[in-house]
Order: sequence, then structure tokens, then C-alpha cells
Amino acid sequence: MLHDLLFGLSNDQALLAAVLLPFFGAVLLVLVGRWPNLRETVTLLTALCLFALTVSILGIHETGEVQKLVLFDVVPGVPLAFSVEPLGIIFGLVASGLWIITSLYAIGYMRGNNEKHQTRFYACFAIALGAAMGIAYADNLLTLFIFYEVLTLSTYPLVAHKETDEARRGARIYLGILLSTSIGLLLPAIIWTYAIAGTGDFALGGILDGKIDEALLPILVGLYMFGIGKAALVPIHPWLPNAMVAPTPVSALLHAVAVVKAGVFTVLKVTVYVFGVDFLAGTEASTWVMWVAAFSIVFAGIIAMTKDNLKARLAYSTVSQLSYVTLGAMLASGYGITAGALQIMMHATAKITLFMCAGAIYVATHKTELSEMDGLGRRMPWVYGAFTVGALAIIGIPPLGGDWVKLYLVMAATDSGEKYVIYPLILASLLSIGYLLPVVARGFFGNLGDRQEPAPQFNDALPREDRIKAHPLTVIAPVMTAALCLATIFMVEPLKHLIAPLLGGH
Repeated sequence: MLHDLLFGLSNDQALLAAVLLPFFGAVLLVLVGRWPNLRETVTLLTALCLFALTVSILGIHETGEVQKLVLFDVVPGVPLAFSVEPLGIIFGLVASGLWIITSLYAIGYMRGNNEKHQTRFYACFAIALGAAMGIAYADNLLTLFIFYEVLTLSTYPLVAHKETDEARRGARIYLGILLSTSIGLLLPAIIWTYAIAGTGDFALGGILDGKIDEALLPILVGLYMFGIGKAALVPIHPWLPNAMVAPTPVSALLHAVAVVKAGVFTVLKVTVYVFGVDFLAGTEASTWVMWVAAFSIVFAGIIAMTKDNLKARLAYSTVSQLSYVTLGAMLASGYGITAGALQIMMHATAKITLFMCAGAIYVATHKTELSEMDGLGRRMPWVYGAFTVGALAIIGIPPLGGDWVKLYLVMAATDSGEKYVIYPLILASLLSIGYLLPVVARGFFGNLGDRQEPAPQFNDALPREDRIKAHPLTVIAPVMTAALCLATIFMVEPLKHLIAPLLGGH
């Protein structure tokens, strides 16, 4: 019956259901909130159904059928509308697929840490996923902007979840930066686009060629790239590390499932469907933002190395890694767009693994500082093993996903005549080794806190009774996503095939 319900939908029905299902799930979560087991069952079922819908949308897209749904005009002549295209499918699959694993993890984390307000947490989480789906399938700039703002507002209570002074301060910074950039920069860019192009509908090849003075084009590029605050370019990045006061499942949502991926997805979508890759490539309008992205990659990597708090270290790593997508887009090359799309998928699986591991360590030991974690790898081998896989994927050790991203970025830099961009990429790789591998090394080889002797070799295993037992779901979930990190090796070619129609002759 469930199969018939999900896969028997028409094109329009499947598209609308994918956007509305998480919102419906949020309402249901509030209604059943007093029964924890039922509430968590609803969360998992909603996540599973959303992923099934997203897979069905991919199947319809592969047949060549057009999937577009126009609901009503928000303002005269500008409708709330949804459509399906390759980048949206990638973002939808990443967000909906990882929601399943994040939900499993959140159950273990919230219970293991005895968190309060769990119903509010799960409901806001579901609304955030609904907003992410609206962004993924937006057919025009106004629809995207509406759901972009819904995502910001729905995640504010999640950042402030602990309701401490520190949490409220972090949430205010989060909300202030994201709203000020979107309303102060992104919205004017959208209005400007409608004014000069006569439309905000996404169109392959862009809608601005021949409609804007090329002398003004760098300004519009800057308004979009900095107005998309969720992409966390320096200097509008502070919202992201300040949001680390939230519970770890929220950090996973911010860094992997929805928020930052919504940002870099929007960067790619605007580049491909508003500016057009060929139009940007024929100008130098994006060059200055390209160098801002290159600087962001290196700057955030340097800051990450100075952080002893593990979540803060991972947060600055995210700022660095997100800028790979912006860099790829601003190189205005088919290789760059390919690198950006790969980075959305690869970084999501790797970074969610790292944050889940950090959360598992916290739930089991209440340790947050790297300097306190010596020897924990031998007490929590599964957690640290998963962290190792995620770290190697971020660093880009062949043949893991990060290696492919950097390869395509190098090809994009060469193709675009920007060979000097390769040097920041090399430096960033060295920096990622410097801020990620010490976590692994100290965990497996560092002194145990109560024994004060180093492990003479990697396989100096502890007896099972000496191991730290975290909540099983906080261990199972990162092991699953670590396996996905390995599986991304086999997803490169299918992803390239999916986005090939966007690249034309590139």
C-alpha cells in the first residue's frame, strides 16, 4: 500500500508531496509529542517516505519527463512554482537520505544526553527539511528565497535549543547574519534580476546575457554570493562557528543535511540558471569572488588548526570546505560545476560522520576539547574508526570523494586560465591534514587519562570491559555514514551523467 501511495503519484503530486511531507510530519510530531516512542517512529517514517519520494522523482526525471508545478502567484506574474532539474535532485537526495541517518543518531543522542524539549527539536528539524526540499525544487528566484528564509527561521530554535545564555547569543548571531545578508543583499539581487531580465525563472544558460551592463555584473555577482550567507564566505562566516552551541544533531543538520548545503546549492543554481556558465566565462565578473573563495578556503583552515574544541575545529573546517563549491562555480567552467556538485555529496557524508563522532564522544564522556581526548580511540574504536574515514575523505586521500573534487577543481582552474588558484588548493589540503589527523592520532596513540602510558602500536587493543560504551545509535549512525563515504567512490560517474545536460560543451 505504501509503495502504491508513494510511487503511484503523478509527476505533479510527487513533487508537491516531496515539499509538503516534512511539514505534515512536523504537525504530526507535535500531536504525538507526549509519546516519545511514537514521536520517534513518526520522525523515521517521515524521513523514509521523503527519501522514497525523492528516488521516485529521480526515476521520473531519468525517463525525460518534465516535472513542473505552478501553485499560485505570490505577486502578480510571479508564482510559487516548483520544478525538477539535476542539481535539485542531488541536493534532494543528499538531504532526504541523510535525514534518515541523522534521525537515528538524534534519537540516541537526545535520549543518551537527556535533552529537554525533544518534540520541539524533532518538529523544527522536520520543518527545516521541508524548507530544504522547497529550495531544491524551486522553479524561480522568489520561490527559492521564500524557502531559504523558512530554513533560517526554522533552525533558529534548534541553535538556541539548550536555552543557555551562550546558546541564545549564538542563535542571535546565527539569525542576525543570515537574515541581514539575505534581506540586505540577496533580496536586492533578486529584485534587480527581475527588473532587468523580466523574469526570475531558472533557465539553463542563464537569463542575464545581453540584459546587464558588464561593468555592473561584478556587483550583481557579489550581491548574490555574499547574500547567500549560508555558503559562509569570509567575512560573513561567523554565524557558523557561533551556531556550534547547538546539540550535535543540529550541527549535523547545519553542516551536512540542510543549511550549508542549501547555501552552496543556491550558489551553483544561481551560477548555472541565472548567470549562465558561458556568460560568466566570457567576462571577468566572477574573478574577484573566486579569489575571496580561495582566501576563505585557506583562512578558515588556518583558524581550524588553532581550535582545541572539536566542534569548533570542525566548524571552521566546514567554512573552508564550503568555499570549494563557490570556487568551482566562480571558475565558470564545466569542471568547476562538476566539482561543486561532487563536493555537495562528498562533504555531506564526510562532515556528518565527523560531527556524529564528536557527539558520540560527548554523550559517552562529556569531553569537548581535543586536549582531553588522548587515548579515547582505543576505548571507542568504532567511533574513531568512522572519524578516520570521514577525515580521509575530507582531506582527499585517493580514491575517496575529496580527491575527485580537488582533481576537478584543478582541471577547472586550468580550463579557465586561473592556474594560480591551484596553490591555495594545495595549501588547503595540507591544512586539512593538520587539523583532522591529530584528532585520529591522539585518539589512537595518545596517553590514556587514567593509565598515563602511550600505546606502543595501533593494535594495542583494550579489553572490552575497559571500552567506553556510548548509546548504540550514536555509534551505528556514524559507522553508516562512514560507509557512505567509501561508497561515494562509485557515485562519481552517475553524478557526472546526471549533471551532463547542464554542461553542454564544457
